Amino acid sequence: MDQIAAMRVFARVVEAGTFTRAADLLQMPKPSVTKLVQQLESHLRVRLLQRTTRRVTVTPEGAAYYERISRVLAEIDDIEADVTNAQASPRGRLRVDIGSSLANRILIPRLPAFHARYPDILLELGVGDRPVHLIGEGVDCVLRGGVLSDPSLVARRVAHMPYMTCATPDYLKRHGAPKTPADLLDGHRVVSYFSSRTGRYLPPRYERGDERIEINGHAVIAVNESTAHLTALLAGLGVAQTFAFMAQPHIESGALVELLADWEPPPIPVSVAYPSSRHLSAKLRAFVDWAVEVFAPYGSARRR
Repeated sequence: MDQIAAMRVFARVVEAGTFTRAADLLQMPKPSVTKLVQQLESHLRVRLLQRTTRRVTVTPEGAAYYERISRVLAEIDDIEADVTNAQASPRGRLRVDIGSSLANRILIPRLPAFHARYPDILLELGVGDRPVHLIGEGVDCVLRGGVLSDPSLVARRVAHMPYMTCATPDYLKRHGAPKTPADLLDGHRVVSYFSSRTGRYLPPRYERGDERIEINGHAVIAVNESTAHLTALLAGLGVAQTFAFMAQPHIESGALVELLADWEPPPIPVSVAYPSSRHLSAKLRAFVDWAVEVFAPYGSARRR
């Protein structure tokens, strides 16, 4: 038995919650994963996992073993990374999860430069606004908007994204243009956004000087994905707040009209984050540093 390989497989099963998911993340046949865990249990003469048809549960002995080997495996990765980095550029598979609008409008168009700099990194990009469980889903890091409150994550702020309030010319012909945020409560329709994690609606917010206001207008549609939110806005379904960088091309083309420009919505912070328990490998460090460069033009909280 390759004990280090068996330890890595056991750790991944604990993190993934099932043998099937662990096998997918490790890109190994499920029977091989099962066999290595069984060999490890036989070697240790203790049951590490309780199996059911749907999920595995860690025994008390397995939990204690996992906690200790996690530190050992991280130390091994540190040693290997130090040796490897002295001889070669960062390499290997890197799984990154990112919101849809940030991916499609900012990150993906700049990936050729990343691959030119780091040709040996295979980047797997999970795109969507759904929150992910980084360890359980085998994700190395995430790029997300909003305040990250998870204490298990190390977060690095990379940008502040300003918002715009917009509507289509056709919508404004039918409903008129609001002069103040309060006008959105009188005969206007709102394209709302709701959180994929909590299901809570995120109402438009406005600031002007010391004034702060939040508008819970009449929503005709609510979506939980930023690109679809913009599509609904462009369809003329109502007034909406969207990222300024997404709206600006449509403002310039005339497809959208900016509203309430003297009431600036508070910007949203964007961070790159990874688990505090995850070894900051050369490939992860390279991506994080590159992401900081990519989002540097968006570091200001003001509109561009």
